[in-house]
This record gives sequence, structure tokens and C-alpha cells, in this order.
Amino acid sequence: MDHVIEARGLAKSFPGAEAVRGVDLTVGAGEIVGFLGPNGAGKTTTLRMLTTLLRPTAGTATVAGRDLTTDPAGVRRRIGYVAQGGSTNPACTAARELVLQARLYRVPDPRARAHELLERFGLADQEIGTLSGGQRRRLDIALGIVHTPALIFLDEPTTGLDPQSRGEVWRHIRDLRDEHGTAVFLTTHYLDEADALCDRILIIDRGEIIGAGTPEDLKRRLSGDIVTVEIDGDARRARDALAGLTAVRSVRAEERTLRITVEHGDRILIELTRALDAQGVLPRSIRLTRPTLDDVFLALTTREAGRAA
Repeated sequence: MDHVIEARGLAKSFPGAEAVRGVDLTVGAGEIVGFLGPNGAGKTTTLRMLTTLLRPTAGTATVAGRDLTTDPAGVRRRIGYVAQGGSTNPACTAARELVLQARLYRVPDPRARAHELLERFGLADQEIGTLSGGQRRRLDIALGIVHTPALIFLDEPTTGLDPQSRGEVWRHIRDLRDEHGTAVFLTTHYLDEADALCDRILIIDRGEIIGAGTPEDLKRRLSGDIVTVEIDGDARRARDALAGLTAVRSVRAEERTLRITVEHGDRILIELTRALDAQGVLPRSIRLTRPTLDDVFLALTTREAGRAA
């Protein structure tokens, strides 16, 4: 896979503080990557370095095919960046803002590009101050891609939006990847958002990447799936029958209930019922549950806090 971001040992120190400690990360072309972390974890500092707003203390990075430290102007020409607070003039119309941005990037036909983006994002050409929060956020994203970058950075893209507006922004973010091949690097505090949107997730804490993978991989890596079985029969005998299965990590028996931690729970349900049946144990009900991304985030960041204590 071609990479639109490739960073090695990226670090940033301030007087008396090491904000980012040798981060390694990659983002592939056409990939949506979520960047998560607690407040003060180094998330914003890393984002500001990758978008050329802060110069790294150490390390190397190539962003959109340009070297971050030797060609920051080249990086800025080839990326889009949507800040958390936006940067539009409320007295200006949406079309005028888009035309101005297109001219700054030397887009061949600024007015045609502005009209195309207004239509694509479902926006009317009216004063920005009269737009809803969701409409303003969609305009911010349109401004970020006016020059058709291969990579766009979105900083907390749905903060403060109602559920319907969030859903609209999500749809446009997916379209960036699915219809236009744009890579998206987004920060968010909404873990359901990261779970719903992202191909991969990076979790940073105390200036270091402490978790990386697809949402499903991260959840599975945390503790596996949980299968809860209500039974008629001896729970201890049932526990012993299941403990020998290779995909079973642990079995806890409580009266007539078994809590079984397994890998790939959806694939092992038939094997579990056959093992119970062989011991003459009748399942009354079987329920499969999976860890959430919130569980992963809390487990990883709590673990790091414990190590630092």
C-alpha cells in the first residue's frame, strides 16, 4: 500500500516537558485513520507537527509525498486541514469562501469548483452566519478539499453537533474515501465515531502509540469475545468440557451460568454446543457479546497510567 503519511521517531519537546516521544505511524492512500488519546496525551501536538504547524524536535516524516522538515510548503500544498473551530467568516457567503480558497490554491476554475462543492455537500449559497452547525462543518470540509488533496486532516469533525448532523458529516467523510480515494486522518473524542468510520485506529498516551489496529482487532486483542451460556445441568462438568477447546481462553462457572472468553466467538458457537451436548449438558440460552472500543481505550490508557505511577 502507498503511504500518504510515514513517520519515524517523531518527537516534540517543550521546556520542561516531552510531549511526543518517538512516534512511528503510517497512513495508507484512501484510508480513514482515527487518532485517539486522553487530554494531554500528545494527540494535538502530533497533529500539529504532521500539518507543519509545529516543527518536530526529532524524527522524520513524509506527508503527501513531501518531506515534513525540508519541504513544509510542499506538504501544505498537498494536504487539507480542517481545524476544530473552523475558520470561516460569518458575514461571507459559502460560495465566496470557496472561491477565495480555490484561488489561493490556484484551482483552474474557482467558481465552477465552488458550485460543484456546494452541490456535493448539499449547501445553499447563503451567509455563513445563517448556516446551522452541521452545515458550517460540511462547509469546513468542502474548504479543506477544494484543491483535491490526497490527504485531509480533520480535527474533532463533529464536536457539538446533534446526532442527525453527525450522521451527515460521517456520510461525507466516508464518501471522501469511497468515491474520491482521499485519505482521512481524524482526531475524535467520540469512540463510537472512530468505530463507525475508521479503517484503523491509533491510540496515543503519554506521547507514545500504545495501541494500533482495526477496531475489531483492537477489541479482540483486549480480551476476546464473551459467550454467556445458561444451562440445565452441572456447571462444573460443563466448564471442564469446554476448557480443553483451543479457542477458549477461560471459562467461569456460576451456578447454572457459564461465562466463556473465546477468540472469534461467531466461529466457535457450534463447537461449544457440541462439546456441551457430548457431556449431556443442555444449553437454555446462548448470548455473544464483544468488547467495545470504549473498553479498549480505557484498558490501554489505564494500563499506561498504572505503569507511570
